[in-house]
Amino acid sequence: MSQYHEPVEFLDGKALDISRALNSLKEEVEAVDWYNQRVAASSCPELKAIMAHNRDEEIEHAVMTIEWLRRNMDAWDEEMRTYLFKSGSITELEEAAMDGESSGDAKAGDSSLKIGDLK
Repeated sequence: MSQYHEPVEFLDGKALDISRALNSLKEEVEAVDWYNQRVAASSCPELKAIMAHNRDEEIEHAVMTIEWLRRNMDAWDEEMRTYLFKSGSITELEEAAMDGESSGDAKAGDSSLKIGDLK
């Protein structure tokens, strides 16, 4: 069974690369979960340390893939700028982003044009 939801002949190279990246990201996040569970369950300090190291390597791979997606797939950059490395409630960040989007007002220090979709 194919990993693609559309006929592969209809997908261009960029769509195929994005699919590869998204699948790799899923696999890396799954590996993080597996290692993290093993770290939590193990009673051997040396084995815990090895598996924690392996988990952190998988996190590195996931973050590298996320950065590639940010650079190559529309919307990732904007969403990351909205939510990452911010303080406070994540849902309040979303509310503020939605309010700013609907009002069209740029906040002080915000260099974005806030012009929305030009379709």
